[in-house]
Parts: sequence; structure tokens; C-alpha cells
Amino acid sequence: MLSPAQNLVEQINDWELIELWVDPIVFPPRIQMLVGGKNSKCGIYEPSANYKPLFLGSSYDEAHSWLLEDEYERVDGRLLASEIVGLKNN
Repeated sequence: MLSPAQNLVEQINDWELIELWVDPIVFPPRIQMLVGGKNSKCGIYEPSANYKPLFLGSSYDEAHSWLLEDEYERVDGRLLASEIVGLKNN
């Protein structure tokens, strides 16, 4: 049986970037993951609900707008697949 994180990897196996977004108004803060694929499609997943997909869009801009509409704020930084591959090869 795959873990929730492994299920996410199976759903988006061509990911290119991951961003964390937070709703700072509620406590504890609600966290969402924006995952962008090499095919330009982006999804928003909820880590606290076994990475349930909340939104699937055809572009980063669509996913970004969805998060901003609900007043989420991006956590500084971005994880890039190309950086992970580079770390594994060192």
C-alpha cells in the first residue's frame, strides 16, 4: 500500500516545482501544496487530508489565482525537481 505522499507522486510523476501556501488567518494555519508539472498543469493538494487534490488546473496562473482567491499566502521558497536530481547526483 502506497503512502499518501507516494500516491501524490504517482498522480503527478512529472512534477517540476512545489510551493507551500498557508492560510494565516485560521489557527492552526491551513497548509496547501501547489505542484507544477513539466506539462504546465498544476494541482493544489491538502497534506493534512492525505494529499487530497483540491484543484487541478491547466496552468500555474490558474492554480495561483485559486489560492489567492481564498487568501492563501505563499511560503518563501520553492522546491524544484531539477535541484533534487542535482543533489542525488552529487
